[in-house]
Amino acid sequence: MPLSSPCQYGPVDAVKPIVELEGATVRFGAFTALDGVDFRMFPGEVHSLMGENGAGKSTLIKAITGALPLESGTLLIDGDPVTFPTPQAAQRAGISTVNQDVDLLANMSVAENIWLGREPRRFGLVDNRAMRHQAREVLNSLAVDIDPASILGGHSLAAQQLVAIARAISVDVKVLVLDEPTSSLDTDEVAELFRVIRDFKERGVAILFVSHFLDQVYEICDRVTVLRDGARVGEYLTTELLRIDLVQKMLGRDVAEFAARERVIEPDMPADPFLSARGITSTPGIADADVDIAAGEVLGLAGLLGSGRTELARALTGVDRPEDGILRIENREKRLNSPRQALSLGVVYSPENRRTEGLVPELSIQENIVLALQAQRGVMRRIPTARQRELVISWIDALGIRPADPDRKVRTLSGGNQQKVMLARLLALSPRLLVLDEPTRGIDVGAKVEIQNLVGDLADNGLAVVFISAELEEVLRVGDRVAVLRNGRVAETLPADSLNADILLALVAQPDLPEA
Repeated sequence: MPLSSPCQYGPVDAVKPIVELEGATVRFGAFTALDGVDFRMFPGEVHSLMGENGAGKSTLIKAITGALPLESGTLLIDGDPVTFPTPQAAQRAGISTVNQDVDLLANMSVAENIWLGREPRRFGLVDNRAMRHQAREVLNSLAVDIDPASILGGHSLAAQQLVAIARAISVDVKVLVLDEPTSSLDTDEVAELFRVIRDFKERGVAILFVSHFLDQVYEICDRVTVLRDGARVGEYLTTELLRIDLVQKMLGRDVAEFAARERVIEPDMPADPFLSARGITSTPGIADADVDIAAGEVLGLAGLLGSGRTELARALTGVDRPEDGILRIENREKRLNSPRQALSLGVVYSPENRRTEGLVPELSIQENIVLALQAQRGVMRRIPTARQRELVISWIDALGIRPADPDRKVRTLSGGNQQKVMLARLLALSPRLLVLDEPTRGIDVGAKVEIQNLVGDLADNGLAVVFISAELEEVLRVGDRVAVLRNGRVAETLPADSLNADILLALVAQPDLPEA
């Protein structure tokens, strides 16, 4: 599809594109990830790339940034055809990328991560003092108060995301690619990032902003390109495209298909909970938390970043051992000392960071799905290959994993399909309580609704589910009840039907009164 006439898009189009793809095609075997795609970006604009998981967004980014070669088509920078053999070559040309999954070294300092491979030197040796000073200058430009000498792994995922952004802007950047940069940031951090983006826009930097948060796309982006099934649907000004029209262009179907879940249980306090926790305390993160979860219900956990959502989930599933508190499963007191022990009681956990704590990227879909089931059976009771295949194909079909190839490496899948593989692995264990920490983080609207509806179906079939999300609207849509966390405590638990997003936001942001 040829690009629309530049004149209709306003003054920015009087300028030559800084980045342009013409007829970009990328194939993985028989699978076509990009099919003759045309794409362009202009200096001083924020451009969004939208589409369902598997639409080709990540492949297009990799084609621009030197991570993947084009099978056919042309990449032009400032009008000149170029070929980037490596991401480093693209970076030397002024193209910097912040990937969806923070790709830094947790065992090194913040400063070392920012200047990795470009360390300032004195007399042939790394000048640590200068490196820390320059790192602080970059962090200050983002208004980020992080000690450059501190170890990166000791910081939250949100702080690590900001360090990754600091690394990207520490070079002479012409094109800044931000792939889901706000997925782990709170409201104030998003506002600060947007301030930085607007500052770079005024300097003439072209910014590619990839996000599944439509509100953020419409707040910060000038233009949007929509991909579907590896092909370009169109290029539009955000001011001229209604949100419902954008979603329909992404999905290729009517949004009315995505109806909200009809709750089938009364959203009151369960009389006979499957799991009951009292006084759960774990330092740092949780202080005297109480929670009840019934079979057949979805309990949403809502709270600001640092409120203790993830820490509570890990304590309930044996990942972390609480220092104090009582845990009862089916009215019997239990002490979960490990995830394996929790698994034996039907309690499973899907971590927030599926890449580093969940999936094994270099293994296939089949190997990832059967991994936990085989571990549960033990090495002496191997699951027959034919049975593995049968099981995996059934989960691929049930969850709509794409492409439907059991031998496909998980690292090549989109974020939404990786999450489905993670869910398939857990569901193959026949759990009774499923704890999901940010299961829709970084995935598109279509896959997000599919997972939300899957959670509802699982609950309707008797599974107890804990659902954690930073998106309050999502917590309300999925949950039967919502537990509000503040400062590591469950401040209150309310029926989801009694809340709306504004009320829930006020509850999670409300400061706790000092104890008498």
